[in-house]
Amino acid sequence: MQTTHARISYKDKSKFYKELHSEAAGILEKEWFVNLANISALLNQHLPDINWVGFYLLHKNELLLSSFQGLPACTRIALGKGVCGTAAKTLQTQLVPDVDQFPGHIACDSASRSEIVIPLIHNGKLLGVLDIDAPILNRFDEADKTGLEKIVDIVLQGTQWPETFA
Repeated sequence: MQTTHARISYKDKSKFYKELHSEAAGILEKEWFVNLANISALLNQHLPDINWVGFYLLHKNELLLSSFQGLPACTRIALGKGVCGTAAKTLQTQLVPDVDQFPGHIACDSASRSEIVIPLIHNGKLLGVLDIDAPILNRFDEADKTGLEKIVDIVLQGTQWPETFA
């Protein structure tokens, strides 16, 4: 059965993220791969002015492309390289207003102008990152950072991760 979800209004970011968090928690299943697919689709549906959203997962000391929405993307990213690799290496969210000003930025989509990357850390261990790109400069702010970090927390807490991630 296909469900149609109305777009959540982005005018009031506090209300927007509260509703988004509720919807994210409501679609979680036990299986990690189902959750990553549905969360990337949910974010793609509701976040305005983005052109790519998805997850990279840590595997053998590099980030590998996982569930996403958008154009085909880079499949492997080394730790410490680009915005995703930097977030993974530092274990800190990277909020980049202009990707052209980020040293070593990896341009998977030349239309991307700004980016936010949130590390997925579960039980003190890096699992991967959530990456969101936008075709406009300065797309993301502190309210987006806080709201998206909470989305990551919801996914991390509501998912059964396999032993390989534990």
